Amino acid sequence: MVKNKKRESFGVIGLGRFGLALAKALAKEGKDVIAIDSDENKIKEVRNDTEYAYVVSELTKAALQETGIQNCDAVIVCIGKKIDTSILTTLNVVSLGVPKVIAKANTYEHGLILEKLGAEVVYPEHDMAVRLAKRLLTNNVLDYIMLSDDIEISELTLTDKLIGESVADINIRKKLGLNIIAIMHNGKTITNIEPEYQFEKGDVMVVIGNRKNIEQFEDYLLK
Repeated sequence: MVKNKKRESFGVIGLGRFGLALAKALAKEGKDVIAIDSDENKIKEVRNDTEYAYVVSELTKAALQETGIQNCDAVIVCIGKKIDTSILTTLNVVSLGVPKVIAKANTYEHGLILEKLGAEVVYPEHDMAVRLAKRLLTNNVLDYIMLSDDIEISELTLTDKLIGESVADINIRKKLGLNIIAIMHNGKTITNIEPEYQFEKGDVMVVIGNRKNIEQFEDYLLK
């Protein structure tokens, strides 16, 4: 159970592709993450990322409360296919008094119900369309995941501007509030990033942060 609320804490219910990627990204950012699913195999996939991973077979209010999810700053309900389970789980999380509840919807009608329960709604298919449009319109953005209206994860192809520069040299964490979570170099993904690492031609940088700041960094790369 998450007891220490000095760091932001998030709950992710449902570890499909969307939920699993979300839980891992939040944990990598140093957030406390409670991950919940009914499938033990899915929980195993996230146990290296968070110590708060629970197998919950029935998502009742009492069962959710036992995990401590009511202590989270935000909970994301990532259940799409089982609409009845999605609705009931969202209702239970809202009734536990979580300040921010976000729920995934497959259809507009599904989303309307979730909104009436008090949740913010995301539509993965719509978001995928936005991702594709961004990739087509911005040459150096390979892919991105929108975590909220403000926060996203972007894969950026580095331009000649950064070749030979080090992570410490560009210092985008201090300048723009962006965190480098991975560098793809010669077909390998580096996640343990040293300040001395010098960027080379062909490197791809994966960053997380405020959308406007990422766009500002993209503009800098293209100038």
